[in-house]
Amino acid sequence: MSLDRHFVTAVERSTITSQYPRTVGRNARLGSHGSGGDAEIVILRTDTGKAGWGLVAGALPAEDQVVGRSVLDLIDPATGVRDEALVGLDFALHDLVGQIEDQPVYAILGARGQRTISCYDGAIYFADLDPDDDPRGVPAVLADCAADDAAGYRAFKLKIGRGNRWMERAAGDARDIEVTRAVREAYPDHRILVDANDGYDCDGFIAYLEAVADVGLYWVEEPFLDDAADLARLRAHLSDTGSTTLIAEGESNPELDTLLKITGNGDIDVLLMDVVSFGLTSWRAVMPKVAELGAHASPHAWGLPLKTLYAAQLAAGLGRVNTVEGVPGQTVGADTSAYLWRDGELTVPDRPGFGIPLEELTGR
Repeated sequence: MSLDRHFVTAVERSTITSQYPRTVGRNARLGSHGSGGDAEIVILRTDTGKAGWGLVAGALPAEDQVVGRSVLDLIDPATGVRDEALVGLDFALHDLVGQIEDQPVYAILGARGQRTISCYDGAIYFADLDPDDDPRGVPAVLADCAADDAAGYRAFKLKIGRGNRWMERAAGDARDIEVTRAVREAYPDHRILVDANDGYDCDGFIAYLEAVADVGLYWVEEPFLDDAADLARLRAHLSDTGSTTLIAEGESNPELDTLLKITGNGDIDVLLMDVVSFGLTSWRAVMPKVAELGAHASPHAWGLPLKTLYAAQLAAGLGRVNTVEGVPGQTVGADTSAYLWRDGELTVPDRPGFGIPLEELTGR
């Protein structure tokens, strides 16, 4: 049955709860990230008994802008939501299309990538600095790595930039170096990425790179506030030293035209716009340009384990994604078991929509 024969009868809001396996601490800019929390979801129901749901991806339209309209009037399966006013429904509509057409979202997106994608651990924060009255030091970071290694991760993204806010600059930079080297020593075969959350300046970051040159970093993420000249200087340093380390940018308040221009200059390798706040429809629109520039993508997914699954669907659908951010934990009330997790890789299920049954739907 075609999408123009399914009409939305209800738009329901709810929340879904995520739980991390431990409290996640500070990064270069922010305090403790806690042990999980609630996120808003939206559920769309049709007159034919179909339903789709997803995280809210922006401002939601008024109910009377959606109810009574056909699914085809709201979303073009080839490109995404039809109107900026509908972006909050981006994930719910893609899921609904999959449910109606009996296709996984990655197939709707084009199935240009692989269903199995490398997944790195995005939960290695500043555990060494906690608690304030008795900091546990570098062994605490290694303990978090050990827990996530036991859970199957074979790549760690280390938060760095302690000297930006939490420690005196020189001491913080020295601790970043110590942590990076300690993780490499403990895990000689694991992939290591670092994320400074803009916690350095260019000079300081190049000094950090020189101190960990033998670690073999896979990528450096948001080393300093976006600046075309500084990113060009960073690229020149990596090239001059023969490093294959990639430069990843674009998570924080991305100005897309500027990012694409810098990418075109060869000074950004991986674009990171958030999978939810940037959205599937926007990623569908920009990925051809990313490919044209010879770059890759890895949509930011931190915050919710569910976002990792969305990023994996995007990777399998659009291609140009070599790894996705893993958020350790579980989503209460959603059955994510169809996503196969094994030895650092996540496999997207061949099920309709996102393949994530929600108790609120299946229990009716």
